[in-house]
Amino acid sequence: MVQAYILVQTEVGKAAAVAAAILAIDGVAQAEDVTGPYDVIVRAEARSVDELGKLVVARIQAVAGITRTLTCPVVHL
Repeated sequence: MVQAYILVQTEVGKAAAVAAAILAIDGVAQAEDVTGPYDVIVRAEARSVDELGKLVVARIQAVAGITRTLTCPVVHL
């Protein structure tokens, strides 16, 4: 299982709606709107890095109101 945090920037005033839409996507464990340089932080999981990439590109980035994402895979050192 591959897990990642996805940092999301949104259009002004869209953070809550974007977080709610992302939370409804399969593979998303958590999506919360936050303050700071990013507007939403998402925790997602997939079976492989390829599936994680598809989740981010095809499903999460397709949500209306998103302007940029940054995917940070979790590593276990």
